[in-house]
Amino acid sequence: MTAPRPLDRRSLALAAISTIVEWYDFTLFLYLATVLARVFFQGTDAVLTALAGFAVAYLMRPIGAVVFGHFGDRHGRRATLLASMALMTVAMLLTAMLPTASQVGPVAGLLLLVLRCVMGFAVGGEYTGVVAYLLEGAEPHRRGLATSMAAATSEVGGLLAAGMAALTVSLLPPSALDDWGWRIPFLFGAMLAGLIFAARAAMGESPEFEAHRAAGTLVRRPLRHAAARHRAGIMRGFAISALGSITYYIGITYVPVYLSSIGRLDEAQALRLATVAAVAVILVTPLVGLLSDRMGRRKVLVGLAVLAVVLPYPSFRLFASAVPAAPFGGALLLAVLAGGVSAVGAVATAEQLPAEGRLSGLALGATTATALFGGVAPWLAQMAVARIGASTAPAAMIALVALAALPLLLALPETLPRRASD
Repeated sequence: MTAPRPLDRRSLALAAISTIVEWYDFTLFLYLATVLARVFFQGTDAVLTALAGFAVAYLMRPIGAVVFGHFGDRHGRRATLLASMALMTVAMLLTAMLPTASQVGPVAGLLLLVLRCVMGFAVGGEYTGVVAYLLEGAEPHRRGLATSMAAATSEVGGLLAAGMAALTVSLLPPSALDDWGWRIPFLFGAMLAGLIFAARAAMGESPEFEAHRAAGTLVRRPLRHAAARHRAGIMRGFAISALGSITYYIGITYVPVYLSSIGRLDEAQALRLATVAAVAVILVTPLVGLLSDRMGRRKVLVGLAVLAVVLPYPSFRLFASAVPAAPFGGALLLAVLAGGVSAVGAVATAEQLPAEGRLSGLALGATTATALFGGVAPWLAQMAVARIGASTAPAAMIALVALAALPLLLALPETLPRRASD
C-alpha cells in the first residue's frame, strides 16, 4: 500500500478547531460547578453532588468512544466527527433550556445528569476521532505539531469557557445569575457547536483510512481486533492518557473550584485565574508538540512525568500563600505542565495503534483512562479537601499517577518517524 498524500491544511484546521466545543462544554461545567450546585442541587453537599454528576457523566466517554470508534474504524473519521458534533449541539441546547430545582425540585438535577451523560457519550467519539484524523492527515514529520493543535484549540474552548463563566458571574448579581444568567454560557456553546458542525461538512476523509479502504484491509470487528492484537499499545495509551488527564483535570479545571472552596479566592477571581492558565496552555502546547517532532515522544513524556512528580506540591502550597500573586504562580506552573503532557500525549497515544483499529484501541486505552483519571479525579480531590481537610491531596494525586506511569513511559518505544536522511 503506497503512502497516502497528506490532507490539505484547510481540512486539518477544521478538524483541529472543532475540539473547541468539546472542551468548552466540559470545562464550563466545572467552572460553573458552584453556581450549578446552587441551581440544580440542594443541601450542604451540593458542590460534591455536582462534581459527582460530572464524574458519572464522564464515565460515559468510554462507552461513546467504543460506539463511535467502531463506526469510525468501519466507515470513516469524517462521518464519526459529524455525528458526534450533532449530538453535542443538541445536548448543550437542551441543557440551556432545563428547569431549575426551584421550579421542579430534585428532577432538575436528574435531568442535568441525563444530559451530561449524553454529552459524555458524544465527547467519547470526538477527541480521539480528531486526533486520529490529524495524525493520519499530517506530514509524517509534523505529526506531533499537527496533533498538538487539537490540544491547543481544545484549550481555546477551555479559555472561552473560563472567559464566559467569569464574564457571566462578574456582570450579573447573584439572584439574576441563579435565575437565568447561568443559561447564557450554554446557549453560546450550542451556537458554537452548530457553527462547527456546519463547517465540518467541508472536511475530506482521512487519507490513511481511504488507503486502507481502497486496499481492502479494514477489519470487520475493529474493537476485537485491537483488543486481541494490540494490547501493549492499548496499555501504553492508557498510561499516557492517565498522566494527561490527572494533570489537566486536577491541575487546571479543578483549581478554580479548589480555590473557591478553601476561601482563597471568590468565584470571579478564581475564574479570572483559570483564564490566565488557559492562555498559558495555548501558548505552550504547539511548542511541546514541535519539540516532540525534534526529540521524540518518549524523551519528552518522561521529562514531563518527572516534572509531574516534582511540581504539584509546591504549586498547591502557593495557593495557600498570603502573597496575592502566589495563586497565579501556582496555576501557571500546573498549566504549563498539563499543556505539555496534552500536546505530546495526543500524538503518542494515537501512534501506539495502527489505523485499522486506531479509534477502537483508543477507546479501550486512552478514553478509559480519561474517564477514570479525568472525570472522577475532581470529585475525589474535593472529597479529600472538604471532608478530611487534606489541602495538598490534589497534588499527591497528580504525583502518584505520574510515578505509576513513569515505568511504562521509560519503556515506551519511540514512534517518531525517521527521516529519509537518517
